[in-house]
Amino acid sequence: MSAKTSINLKLVIKFNGILVMMLSAFMLLSALWSVYYSEAVATRALLLSGFLTLVSGFTAYYTTRKHDYRDIGKKEGYLIVTLIYISISFFGSLPFYLSGYIPNFSDAFFESTSGIATTGATILRDIEFLPKGLLFWRSMTHWIGGMGIIVLTLAILPILGVGGMQLFVAEVPGTTPSRLHPRITQTAKRLWGIYAGLTLILSALLFLGGMGVFDSINHAFSTVATGGFSTKNDSIAGFSPFIQYVIILFMILGATSFSLHYFVLKGQFNRVLNNEEFLFFIKLMGVFTLFFFAVLMIVNQAGVEYTFRKSLFQVVSIVTTTGFTTTDYMEWEGFLWFFLFLLMFTGGCIGSTAGGIKMIRVLVLLKNTRLEFRRLLHPMAVIPVRVNKKSIPQEIIHNFLAFFLLYMILFMIGAASMTMFGMDFTSAIGASAATLGNIGPAIANVGPIDSYADIPNPAKWMLSFYMILGRLEMFTVLLLLSPSFYKK
Repeated sequence: MSAKTSINLKLVIKFNGILVMMLSAFMLLSALWSVYYSEAVATRALLLSGFLTLVSGFTAYYTTRKHDYRDIGKKEGYLIVTLIYISISFFGSLPFYLSGYIPNFSDAFFESTSGIATTGATILRDIEFLPKGLLFWRSMTHWIGGMGIIVLTLAILPILGVGGMQLFVAEVPGTTPSRLHPRITQTAKRLWGIYAGLTLILSALLFLGGMGVFDSINHAFSTVATGGFSTKNDSIAGFSPFIQYVIILFMILGATSFSLHYFVLKGQFNRVLNNEEFLFFIKLMGVFTLFFFAVLMIVNQAGVEYTFRKSLFQVVSIVTTTGFTTTDYMEWEGFLWFFLFLLMFTGGCIGSTAGGIKMIRVLVLLKNTRLEFRRLLHPMAVIPVRVNKKSIPQEIIHNFLAFFLLYMILFMIGAASMTMFGMDFTSAIGASAATLGNIGPAIANVGPIDSYADIPNPAKWMLSFYMILGRLEMFTVLLLLSPSFYKK
């Protein structure tokens, strides 16, 4: 350890090595689909990528193997989590790049980062052109990043002990592990158990609804992870109403706090029905669905069920930050897709696989704003913000305010940068909001039927950074840019 810093860099390298080795196993699993479909080029690319990833991870682990996991502190936790998302985005791009199907490395890295960060933004114009093995790998990156590869590691490597808490908090900001189990490894196992269970159930329902086995698994990965990658060029539009309603349900489940799923399994339904964040989440989507439904019925005069399903699907997809589409909403009235753009600044529940600002922050800030009027009238009164009948500490409100302000500053910096890279204003604000919020499809030239293929390479690297920022809720990453972080 350096005399100038309190960070154990060798321990950081060791843990990154372990997780990179784990990533290689998922690549080999994807290669099986290429073997099954006799895709020689994709098979070679996935096997070579898996080998390079395994060797790199093992080298990092072996050269630092003597360092104890129990030495993981807060600084190591933040550094490990940020670096592993960069590392797995890099190694995850190798199958796309080495196969030649995405020959530009900037594009390959963007696609991989979008998968790992569960964003769903793509540079592909023809998704169905990809071999099945690469399509599976593309969806697999969603599934790995959805619940989090750190959480998976904690679930299967209980030797991490106390140090695992620092990693959990850094990867899953805002979640309180003790609500599920006092031991972090048991919490991780419960979370991944629920996550895998939802994926299996959804795969079965999609198969029963008429999807093939391959498409069912891929869409289950993307839906439960609230990612949005599809195996089809038209996303979910070509599937039956039954499949679309099932995906709507599971987008909501993926964006619901996994603590609430656990309470349901324990039979504690009141903790779900009385949870203000969850109720606010459902009501918000309900109100905007009815609003969109009413306007589209007046303007387009299409079938009632079709219009309702189209409205519900798109509202749920944006709010949950999944990014699936069943229609080109840029053809709607301008004020409607503007409201969809505003919904990009909401997000799912805290402790879910969704991105965005998160419902609890929006709810608390709205309540605090409303109470500020009462405080102005009664300056001597103590009027706390309450959620679930509990007072929210003032420092939490300050943290939420700081988060919201920083989020908006980064959004504006991103939008301004995109205009300097040559994007028109509407596309620029859409790209910035959709990548920072891990949504994927945005508006204008990066809308639901378009891709990010035509934006310059420097812009793709910046948006890739924004996707990682959004996945780790900013503070985890931005702490590393502070000089004080590296002081002893």
